[in-house]
Amino acid sequence: MSPADESRVIEMAWEDRTPFEAIFRLYGMSETDVIRFMRRSLKPGSFKLWRERVSGRSTKHLKLRDPKVGRSHCSTQYKHRSR
Repeated sequence: MSPADESRVIEMAWEDRTPFEAIFRLYGMSETDVIRFMRRSLKPGSFKLWRERVSGRSTKHLKLRDPKVGRSHCSTQYKHRSR
């Protein structure tokens, strides 16, 4: 995996609304694979914070997700800023 792909997997894993299934579709990594990857890639404290954040978060799993959540990111996340 290229450094750019590794960076993108880490970014997707941190995003609240990006389900593990999306990471699997793009990179072929199961939830277990993502956890192992994050453990290797992050500092121990960062990994602990990430695990606490995603554990039990329904938006990280399509089957647990509210059907109203149809986007992979918050509607205000990528708004263009005026200068």
